[in-house]
Amino acid sequence: MTIADRIVVMNHGRIEQIGLPLSIYDHPANQFVAGFIGAPSMNFLQGRIRRRDGLAYFETAEGSVLPLPENAAREDGRAVVYGFRPENVDISNTDGLPGQIGVVEPTGAITYVFSRSAGVSICSAFAERISFHPGEEIRLLPRLASVRLFDGESGTALN
Repeated sequence: MTIADRIVVMNHGRIEQIGLPLSIYDHPANQFVAGFIGAPSMNFLQGRIRRRDGLAYFETAEGSVLPLPENAAREDGRAVVYGFRPENVDISNTDGLPGQIGVVEPTGAITYVFSRSAGVSICSAFAERISFHPGEEIRLLPRLASVRLFDGESGTALN
């Protein structure tokens, strides 16, 4: 990504996406591209879109609820994958994805926090100086502008 003007992302000899590095990073065509581009890679949660009282939201199999971006699909019951990058998450006191911190990696400019939420490992990256400790509970709230939804079967981007 650092030396290319354009990138071609291939999967087993098949072109998945062609474009500018940051365009592909911000708007991956599918789940494969989203997971391939970037380090650490995008976090993925399996779940369904739910609708109640006119509101749509994302729900994991474990019952965690996250908001949907404005441009997201809204069909009740649709199986989707909710994706967000480690640097596009905030800590919340009440809302968001509950989890338990497993590993904390301070690198100087960034602190990486690996937690377990909704049955998967989640990587978060924080530039702020926050004290994290393994074993602590944490609530993560992805920034909606950067959340990407993918079809639960095909992996195709939905927003």
